[in-house]
Amino acid sequence: MFPHTRSCRSGNPDQAIILNVTEISDTHVETPQGTGFLRSCIRWIVIGGVLLWSFAALILVAARWIDPPTTAVHIQRHLQAWIQHKPYRERYQFIPLNQISLDLQHAVVAAEDARFYQHHGFDWHQIQIAAEDDLEGERARGASTITQQLVKNLFFGTGRSFLRKGVEATLVPVAELVLGKQRILEIYLNVVEWGPGIYGAESACRYYDQAAAWSIGREQAARLAAILPAPLKRRPERMNNYSAIILKRMFQMGW
Repeated sequence: MFPHTRSCRSGNPDQAIILNVTEISDTHVETPQGTGFLRSCIRWIVIGGVLLWSFAALILVAARWIDPPTTAVHIQRHLQAWIQHKPYRERYQFIPLNQISLDLQHAVVAAEDARFYQHHGFDWHQIQIAAEDDLEGERARGASTITQQLVKNLFFGTGRSFLRKGVEATLVPVAELVLGKQRILEIYLNVVEWGPGIYGAESACRYYDQAAAWSIGREQAARLAAILPAPLKRRPERMNNYSAIILKRMFQMGW
């Protein structure tokens, strides 16, 4: 005898069929516990990712008026020094853009992102060149813009991953929209790493040239810009060749 079959004493077979169909439809097929747990984890991961992205976007909006007190790179270097039990002294002083010499501004743009004032966060021409270089087995230049580097400095540190690149790409348009070119350049010049524990133009100029950032000339500016790709390894006085290239670029750009 089937467990869900009821006899129909009234002798009405149609009623028995209706009862059987109703009871069968009431039976619940349970989802395997592992599948439910996985879905729950994925849902919370997605929610957490959206919340973190929203928080980062809000920080960018606030950065329009508030100078960043620290960055992911600053925190990363602190942690590395602590883990390695090495002494660490941070030099970080945020100053307005008009207190940084135009020569230094121009030198950094010429060295790091020559199309900074033309693109909207991504330099697709340089990305194409970098991709072609990768296919040929050599990488002669980077493709990251100043805006991309700023987002990376603020939120991601110096690590590299496809996930970081993907999230960075979604925050770059936000930075371009809410900050604008001048504020992006101002923040970048103030937070970028310029040596061990040295962050920003003012700290770099004081450390390397014993001068304020507003007083730096073309030669000094080109040498300082030349160490930005590898600030922990390079020194301005050793950058004769690359600083000459930067000076040539500045001249070609009308600076």
